[in-house]
Amino acid sequence: MCNLTRTPGSETALKLKERGVQVVEGDSGDKASLVRAFQVAKPSLRPLLPPVVIGPSELTQRKNMVDAAKQAGVKFFVSRELDKEAIEEYLRASGLANASILPGAFLENFWTYVAWEISSLRQHQMLKKTSTGFDLISLKYSPTSLQTFTWVEYDVGESVLALLKSYADSSKSVSGKSYPVVTAKMTHPDLAAIISKALGAPFTVFSEYDGIYTAPVPSPDLVALGAKFGTIEELVETEVKKRYG
Repeated sequence: MCNLTRTPGSETALKLKERGVQVVEGDSGDKASLVRAFQVAKPSLRPLLPPVVIGPSELTQRKNMVDAAKQAGVKFFVSRELDKEAIEEYLRASGLANASILPGAFLENFWTYVAWEISSLRQHQMLKKTSTGFDLISLKYSPTSLQTFTWVEYDVGESVLALLKSYADSSKSVSGKSYPVVTAKMTHPDLAAIISKALGAPFTVFSEYDGIYTAPVPSPDLVALGAKFGTIEELVETEVKKRYG
């Protein structure tokens, strides 16, 4: 498997290299760099799309990815969140065999993303250790609504690998489909309860607004293709406890 990134020296990229993943450098705002990257990479490549940055529009960046992949002879194109009609139409028109993955909220954001605490106007991690326990902060969902969560480092790789192994099998009809990559579907208080049990400390949950996801979790289609999803409990044991335990 190969990953495309603007920062091949980043911690995430180095971890992927340690696991045997080929990492190549490319910038979605620079089509020439993408062509070079795709030509260096193995025939089947999973773009690890960088965040949208100031410069070319998101549509232009995604079109650059598609054009470069086609020019370099990529056989199968997997992209993240192709949910904008213009981008989807452009990819279909390219003739590239393709699939898109649709992740939920990144669970890793709890220790990598900095959020605003509205009451104090201070910034801190979404999962914050306090003198009495922990705070779990989300600004998107109400305490009673279901949220979709994705363990990106584990389940995205599993899902893409399943797609890469299956796209050439016409009986599986992989190309042109979108696949939800969702590790778990639960409320924030339920997630906090799992973390609280693992860390042995109480939690206070701050969240607002509403949202819901009704499809089965994990995706039956990806499971049928061989993807083995992780669980919230496994993520807490392997990722959260070593940071907050």
